[in-house]
Amino acid sequence: MASSGAAANLWVLLGLGIAGVLLAARRLRRPARPDHGAFVARLELLPPPQPPPPQAPHPLTGLCFAIADALHVSGYITSFGSLEWAKTHNAEVLTSSVVSALVDGGAICVGKTVIDEMAYRYFDTPTNPAAPDRVPGGCSSGSAVAVAGGMVDFALGIDSIGGVRIPGAYCGVLAFRPSHAVVSNSGVIPVAPSLDTIGWFAKDPSVLHRVGHLLLRLPYAGIRQPRIFYIADDCFELSKIPARRLTQVVTKSVEKLFGRQVRHVNLENYLSSRISSLGNYSNGHKNGDSKFPLLLALCNSMISLHKQEFKDKHMEWINSVKPAVDARIVSDLSEDGDSDIDGCQNVRKEARSALSGLLKDDGILVIPTALGCPPKLNAKELSSESYNSQTLRLLSLASMSGCCQVSIPLGTHDKCPISVSLIARHGGDRFLLDTTQTMYTTIQEQVEILAKSSVSSKQAMNEEAAEAAKEKGNAAFKEKQWQKAVNFYTEAIKLNGKVATYYSNRAAAFLELTSYRQAEADCTSAIELDSKSVKAYLRRGTAREMLGYYKEAVDDFNHALVLEPMNKTAGVAINRLKKLFP
Repeated sequence: MASSGAAANLWVLLGLGIAGVLLAARRLRRPARPDHGAFVARLELLPPPQPPPPQAPHPLTGLCFAIADALHVSGYITSFGSLEWAKTHNAEVLTSSVVSALVDGGAICVGKTVIDEMAYRYFDTPTNPAAPDRVPGGCSSGSAVAVAGGMVDFALGIDSIGGVRIPGAYCGVLAFRPSHAVVSNSGVIPVAPSLDTIGWFAKDPSVLHRVGHLLLRLPYAGIRQPRIFYIADDCFELSKIPARRLTQVVTKSVEKLFGRQVRHVNLENYLSSRISSLGNYSNGHKNGDSKFPLLLALCNSMISLHKQEFKDKHMEWINSVKPAVDARIVSDLSEDGDSDIDGCQNVRKEARSALSGLLKDDGILVIPTALGCPPKLNAKELSSESYNSQTLRLLSLASMSGCCQVSIPLGTHDKCPISVSLIARHGGDRFLLDTTQTMYTTIQEQVEILAKSSVSSKQAMNEEAAEAAKEKGNAAFKEKQWQKAVNFYTEAIKLNGKVATYYSNRAAAFLELTSYRQAEADCTSAIELDSKSVKAYLRRGTAREMLGYYKEAVDDFNHALVLEPMNKTAGVAINRLKKLFP
């Protein structure tokens, strides 16, 4: 049987997937750091000399990158995010094969970045450059922060159960998780080998593409257009961002670029008859989880596999060194009983087969990358079993199937980065990278269009509501309900503060309430918006007369006569004031 939802919460704490977000909650105030706290070590690995002409230069010439501190570099200790780990391990003799490949390809490696640690009390979590009061993500957040902060052109990270995808989404950068086992893990500390991948971050889609081609060892070939896009409607029901805000951008981009419609799919229904092994991984659908039982079961099997493989790799060291980790983590790792690894592997095979059957060679599945905006540093949801379980459900699709996935930023919502993910079949990495590069500019254009239309739509709604409030104020004024009229005019001003009439009308109500200073101030605001408002000059003149500002009152009445020479109210007021104060 699979572990319960508490296991999901455990692994968020442990920081080997989307974990580490809890660490951010413990640091509500931090001093500013020039590198946003992204790096644990600075270094410089230089590429070989350029080949002589007419040979082409190295493909990554001019780029610099950073690596998560789980990848080995010769001569450096890989700390795995833990001081105890660093103290008990020697400097590495060999450099990770992916790091060597990138350096040989012309890029400069400039440092190692923060990853979630087992001894988390000794390491700080990076600051999210895109939203400093929000968490930067999980496992490979240091690499995501280095890219988002403009310190490197791209960076490598570890993604087992979301360690690249979530930081990319939360920091507003591109994040690519390749198909399982297509990029070498040689020279990388394993977390859960059946789930581990080396992913990468970039701001520029062409950089993401160039890095991918080198790491995947892809020969250059023609770009294959996607045949079909599937919008996973049930996955978007999990999102806390309005689904239309995410899906409309993709839908419009697909229509513009490829001249075709997207299709909608319910993954629960599609996968339910194709992953029979998931029956053993239901936890009773507690905590309101019964709405998506299959995705929950897929998440549970992922957590079970992740935990067991991590124990197999590192429990001996933990028992020997007894590092200063959270007591609940030690307790959970020490529990008797092993997970059903064979059952988990069957789920992986069936999940891969099911998604391959849906997507084939030229299909794309569209899902939310995360539940919504990055949580605040002190958010209660970070320790919520339900929140973490829902997030892990979205991540389990690619993790358990081994499919490739890319997280694409879609601008902001409530001033925080949001994103959407595209998934292609296992082995469809070139296709997904090509599709991302083809679509990225159009997607960002659609993001801008949607943002402008949203502002225009909201503005129009506010203007309409303001007019309605003004009419209610007029009705209340006619009924001599002066305070009620003031309240309605105030509502109109809050909705649209650029209409002189709203201020002038409220001034009239203030005059009836003998609130002369408020009336004067409102008339001044109305005149600033409309210098030809006769009523505003008349009402301000009246307010100033009542306040004893007779000269200023005469000036206002005179100005009203200039605008409207036959205005009797202004003429009478001037004559009255001149008789009283010649």
